[in-house]
Amino acid sequence: MRHPITLAFVLLLALASTPHQTQSPTQLSDWCRALPRPEYKSLERIPISDSWFEVYKVAPDTFAIYEPHQFEETISYLILGRSRALLFDTGMGISSIRKVTAELTHLPVVVLNSHTHNDHVGDNWEFDIIYSMDTPFTRKNAQGSRDDAQAELAPGSICGALPKISDPATYATKPWKITKFVHDNETIDLGGRSLEIIATPGHTPDAISLFDRANGLLFTGDTFYPAPIWLYRPETDLAAYDASIRRLAALAPQVNLVLGAHNVPVAPPSVLPRLVTAFESVRAGKVPAVPVADQPGQVTYTSGGFTFLMSAATPKSTQ
Repeated sequence: MRHPITLAFVLLLALASTPHQTQSPTQLSDWCRALPRPEYKSLERIPISDSWFEVYKVAPDTFAIYEPHQFEETISYLILGRSRALLFDTGMGISSIRKVTAELTHLPVVVLNSHTHNDHVGDNWEFDIIYSMDTPFTRKNAQGSRDDAQAELAPGSICGALPKISDPATYATKPWKITKFVHDNETIDLGGRSLEIIATPGHTPDAISLFDRANGLLFTGDTFYPAPIWLYRPETDLAAYDASIRRLAALAPQVNLVLGAHNVPVAPPSVLPRLVTAFESVRAGKVPAVPVADQPGQVTYTSGGFTFLMSAATPKSTQ
């Protein structure tokens, strides 16, 4: 679940304790008790062999690959064309997403990340073809990371047990090889289905959205998802985020479904202009900051049904 808890805080917890212990029913975290999310009842679930994942058909030839057992509740998307498929993010890397995609399609799979935070690139290393944005942030993250990955296994972060194939002590985001750099406004042809890359920096410098214009599907990564939106890390640029959500909102009349990268995979296009209005209120100083409990320097702003997690140190002039 995307909630107001900082990565630094989770990392401190992880370093101060054992990597992971299975939670008993009486020890479940609040986010875990809230599962399953009711929105999934209206979606067609596709059976797969790996219980770490849940797969839902969200549109024709379009699958949400959901990881409900870790508090990020990351969602990756497999998008099928006639000649190849595109995997938009590879999730946590706690269990093998490549095995899941192999059960869903026999087409060759191209990986493209919505951005390169560790919870979206965990299984990049399993794939041969990886498209990436050409930024220093992307190239650095392609080298892998142990600390960020270990933080994801902190106490309270896992709902139930880890997969047998996952060793908490060695869990890390493995390096991957970028096979092609892509750019804003570039189109990827999957064979009878085209996906447009829309640069949406802000959450990270390399953040992108994907637009399947013919089908009205907009994949927003972490630029929008229905939970507190994290905008507090050093790589975040609030002015760039503002411009990015405005760009997406302009597409709303052409969008049928918005597909974010955490918690719940589908939202109506009306969320896009409402997101802009809510964020504008925050930047204008019309929304009070609420300190995050036990986390000096972290605040949340809630407006119009949206919550933004930010750094209290961010100057008002840049918000």
